[in-house]
Amino acid sequence: MFAVDRFLYHMRLSDETLVDIMTRFQAEMEKGLGKDTNPTASVKMLPTFVRAIPDGSENGEFLSLDLGGSKFRVLKVQVSQEGKQNVQMESQFYPTPNEIIRGNGTELFGYVADCLADFMRTREMTHKKLPLGFTFSFPCRQTKLDEGFLLSWTKKFKARGVQDTDVVSRLANAMKEHEDLDVDILSLVNDTVGTMMTCAYDDPACEVGVIIGTGTNACYMEDMSNIELVEGDEGRMCINTEWGAFGDDGALEDIRTEFDRELDLGSLNPGKQLFEKMVSGLYMGELVRLILLKMAKVGLLFGGAKSSALHTKGKIETQHVAAMEKYKEGLANTREILVNLGLDPSESDCIAVQQVCTIVSFRSANLCAAALAAILTRLRENKKLARLRTTVGMDGTLYKTHPQYPKRLHKVVRRLVPNCDVRFLLSESGSTKGAAMVTAVACRVQAQRKQIDKVLALFQLSREQLIGVRDKMRTELEYGLKKKTHALATVKMLPTFVYGMPDGTEKGKFLALDLGGTNFRVLLVKIRSGRKSVRMYNKIFAIPLEIMQGTGEELFDHIVQCIADFLDYMGLKGAQLPLGFTFSFPCRQTCIDKGTLVGWTKGFKATDCEGEDVVDMLREAIKRRNEFDLDIVAIVNDTVGTMMTCGYEDPNCEIGLIAGEWSSVTPLARFHMTLLRSDGGHCSTARGFSKGTGSNVCYMEEMRNIELVDGDEGQMCINTEWGGFGDNGCIDDICTQYDKEVDEGSLNSGKQRYEKMTSGMYLGEIVRQILIDLTRQGLLFRGQISERLRTKGIFETKFLSQIESDRLALLQVRKILQQLGLDSTCEDSIVVKEVCGAVSRRAAQLCGAGLAAIVEKRREDQGLEHFKVTVGVDGTLYKLHPHFSRILQETVKELAPQCDVTFMLSEDGSGKGAALITAVAKRLQQQEKEN
Repeated sequence: MFAVDRFLYHMRLSDETLVDIMTRFQAEMEKGLGKDTNPTASVKMLPTFVRAIPDGSENGEFLSLDLGGSKFRVLKVQVSQEGKQNVQMESQFYPTPNEIIRGNGTELFGYVADCLADFMRTREMTHKKLPLGFTFSFPCRQTKLDEGFLLSWTKKFKARGVQDTDVVSRLANAMKEHEDLDVDILSLVNDTVGTMMTCAYDDPACEVGVIIGTGTNACYMEDMSNIELVEGDEGRMCINTEWGAFGDDGALEDIRTEFDRELDLGSLNPGKQLFEKMVSGLYMGELVRLILLKMAKVGLLFGGAKSSALHTKGKIETQHVAAMEKYKEGLANTREILVNLGLDPSESDCIAVQQVCTIVSFRSANLCAAALAAILTRLRENKKLARLRTTVGMDGTLYKTHPQYPKRLHKVVRRLVPNCDVRFLLSESGSTKGAAMVTAVACRVQAQRKQIDKVLALFQLSREQLIGVRDKMRTELEYGLKKKTHALATVKMLPTFVYGMPDGTEKGKFLALDLGGTNFRVLLVKIRSGRKSVRMYNKIFAIPLEIMQGTGEELFDHIVQCIADFLDYMGLKGAQLPLGFTFSFPCRQTCIDKGTLVGWTKGFKATDCEGEDVVDMLREAIKRRNEFDLDIVAIVNDTVGTMMTCGYEDPNCEIGLIAGEWSSVTPLARFHMTLLRSDGGHCSTARGFSKGTGSNVCYMEEMRNIELVDGDEGQMCINTEWGGFGDNGCIDDICTQYDKEVDEGSLNSGKQRYEKMTSGMYLGEIVRQILIDLTRQGLLFRGQISERLRTKGIFETKFLSQIESDRLALLQVRKILQQLGLDSTCEDSIVVKEVCGAVSRRAAQLCGAGLAAIVEKRREDQGLEHFKVTVGVDGTLYKLHPHFSRILQETVKELAPQCDVTFMLSEDGSGKGAALITAVAKRLQQQEKEN
């Protein structure tokens, strides 16, 4: 015994050495995953394009082939939905003769196709079209699930002309010879992946597969963000490590012994698969034979006697090693095996041979444990967990038939990774069932993907559709400007009586009011000419829901109360300052200080206001309070204010756009003072106040085109109120069932159809409706519609911006969904992100198409070949969403190629803009007086 220990000293590996091997394997994994380092990596870390594990909903009949071991197997698997145990299998083994596996590739695949045909004909299955999973247990470079190019043969296979060819198309071509076969090869699966998938069907916590049989290999679920060889960062993909080649670059030279080197030299592939040659069943018996031969030669065994059988390669097999290591009958088995080899062993010889077998098989288990521990550590680190709970699917003849191997492996793994709770699950039907499971999952994912894509396709607008939107918008703009058609126009084209842009001479103190969402602001704006400096003091007040939807008198009394509080705070009680009133609702104006409310939007429902002059209503409320008097100079739409603010900085600006999202101030009562300063053309917006929940555009129109207002000279700003575009059904062709559901659930059903497809106030609600539908179809959240998901308004548009952020990993997306009470898987998170992207992209494209209609109109009106213009933009959807602004700009460029459009962010159009309009109006009034 002692002599054996001393002779095989190098095969005993301490825990310290195993931890070192772990570290080396982790470095090799990293190399294999990197795009630049993969070509020289020995551990190839091959992407398998298996992105999901079974979820229990798989259903149907599948075929499976398994080529890679000593026998070839064909299997029919019936997977039923009733329960996880309901998997019925029927299989047949076929031999793999040496002349086939070492002949040429065409004969090999022809033989496989013949066996499949035989299997199907004897079971009368030729009339069915069946999906097939192909387990191919050799290293392949996969480019998709159903395509894989053989990198190299391993084990005993050596068929010519197969390397670097796609084995799926080779098999498909061979099957064409059998005209009665109708089989669709859906997946190419490595046997290790098959093992993981088989076990994952029984235990969803399984995310690692290990085979220790004729060969050895492992696979595991890796984060897509770490796989540089495949595009995309979303979700996870199973990586086939091909760990058998670990050490081919010399990384294990200090571990390898003279026997490992001798075995390698005599193998079919010298210098390759060095880790596999130290671990797997194909080589274990041969390793034992070489050791016994050397020990006999030096007189440590059999009294120095050697037999011709002991000299013969392959005479000791792994099954012999397993038999010799059996607990009770091991010694008797050893004697019998040695006698069959033509030897006459003593009892001490038999004990020594047993000890050799133990050292060799124990080293195998140790090496496997070190590599597996490295994978488990990587999984734990990927998930950022202090402790990992996971399941490892196991298969392979060595693992299954060797009496001591499993418990040795488990014990060492648990010792090397004490922070991982590992369950080892034996794969019942091996990799062949696994291939069927991969195919079943592929079928499920394919079917689900089709359903999801069908929904997402509703939001994908073609160039023709966008041109259609642009042209219809142009028609509606013209209708709104003409006297005859104005009454029927959906785009109201309201004159604002703002005749000019700021020229830099504006100066003085102005009050500005800003009403347009759930918050109301009062501002004091000080404008100084010359250096174009603006200072602003503002206070934010909440508009409670009961006021928004109460009576008009209550609403305006509340507004006046807020003004009184502000004047009190600023010590301006007696001052009669010129005032601009930003009123962000459709108004019909007859002059700059008169505005009749056309209709409420954005959740307002105050009675006795529609059809009334809101300036008069404000004056009446001031009179009722009887504390102060104000000079109301102008009623201003927030979109016009946006244009004016940018026009103050850039004389080229003659269009204003609001693409609003959410108001970032919660509608709780609060009073918030902020001093705002703007020097040299830069202005910062009030902290905590983001403008714009709706969507609208204004622009400077030629007076000659505005039939509703007398006069043909000069220009006037038109407030398009384009949110109503489509209220006549002209864009019903691009309206989805989800848009209809959002519209029906809104306060103004049938109105503001375009706004409901483009503005931040509604996008989150569209997403919520889609998520409910996908969940109902069983495509999300395991088919469970949570109470939170049923809650209207829960999916705020700000969540779209967060979820679509390129910087956000899927784990963070899952956290956002968890905050919303939605327990999502990795796959769910990907789908939610796609839904958010589809909805916001369509919104940006529709906005871009509408804007293209306006810039094209301005170009044609001025008779220009090329038109250069600046658009002033406000609204948090435009400002804060990661992709909205880019997609909108790209759409405008594509649909109005002769227009050079610059986009300029407006800072506080509704506050500063209202003051500037008031200042411009005052300046123009003064000029009129002087004239």
